[in-house]
Amino acid sequence: MKIDLRKDRMTRDERWKALLNRQPLDRVPVFAFGGGFFTVHRKLTIDEYYNNPEKALDAATITIAEFGWQDLPTMSYASMGAWEFGGEIKWPSGKFAQAPIVIRKPVNSEEDVYKLRSPDVKTAGIVPLMMRFTQMQVQQNASYIGVVTMGPWSLASSICGLELLCRWVLKKPQLVHEIQQRVLPFSIELLRYWADSFGTERILPWVGGTASATNQLISPQHFKQFFLPYMKQLYDEAHKMGFKHIFCHICGEQNLNLPYFRELDFGDPGILSFGHEVDLEAAAEYFPTDIIMGNIEPAIIQTGTPDEVYELTRAVIDKGRRCPGGFILAPGCELPPRSPVDNIWAIMQAVSDYGWYD
Repeated sequence: MKIDLRKDRMTRDERWKALLNRQPLDRVPVFAFGGGFFTVHRKLTIDEYYNNPEKALDAATITIAEFGWQDLPTMSYASMGAWEFGGEIKWPSGKFAQAPIVIRKPVNSEEDVYKLRSPDVKTAGIVPLMMRFTQMQVQQNASYIGVVTMGPWSLASSICGLELLCRWVLKKPQLVHEIQQRVLPFSIELLRYWADSFGTERILPWVGGTASATNQLISPQHFKQFFLPYMKQLYDEAHKMGFKHIFCHICGEQNLNLPYFRELDFGDPGILSFGHEVDLEAAAEYFPTDIIMGNIEPAIIQTGTPDEVYELTRAVIDKGRRCPGGFILAPGCELPPRSPVDNIWAIMQAVSDYGWYD
């Protein structure tokens, strides 16, 4: 596929400012969810991304500029919680390992739940690496900075394991409430740590951890009972601290949960990304004043041809640009780290051909 891109008329920062203030854009922004891809593209190991903030930020900055993306680089991992609360993780190694995995959980029984204590947020697990990553962005005068905070349900599923947590949903629901009540302060204090350190004006918190609460894993009724109340508390605390906009990636099959997500205050506007399982037009109906992100199927980006990726991207743009609250093109979840570069350029060519607002 021949690549012939139109020249941007706005910078990345100008687009963020326009998005958050509901102002016109030059073209559809692209947020690649590219943590692992940044690393592989710059010839680093994924292990280095998690253990070397300097190299990680450098890889992210160069790759974002190369492709013209909107990403806010972050340092975090999907299984956050186990290490931070005293368990153990294994860093990714080998060709096909893409993220840290939990090898020892801090909670394995009902008794362990009642022994669980919230750690010092400043020294827990990956937090020191996250803080160093943010400090470097501040030193570089970044206009907007992303930071990840997992919600209580996600932390709990990493701390005791999703299988055990789901068993407790059915058999010992009081334990599900108990463990979330014990981990909620950590989520809140992590946000407060960033607010106290850097203020809230340029920090865009990614407050999520929804992948373990999809319709394939728990029912909508259980979502309402166990997930929603604690996320409400976390979001309310975030707004009290002064955070104006909240990112949330609504991962996977969440169609039956959308009415409940609508009860959360994502800010003015919030930024909501969706897996490919959720139709963007449906998402926009539920969240008409929020910025909608999504939702190219990641598997096709990795395994499809450039022409297939181009056509899929075009179809997503056609739906997304009609979202009344604003739109950011993105994969439906993290960009596969080993995505073919030709397929990435196919996405950008589709944006250049179909994503301009003039």
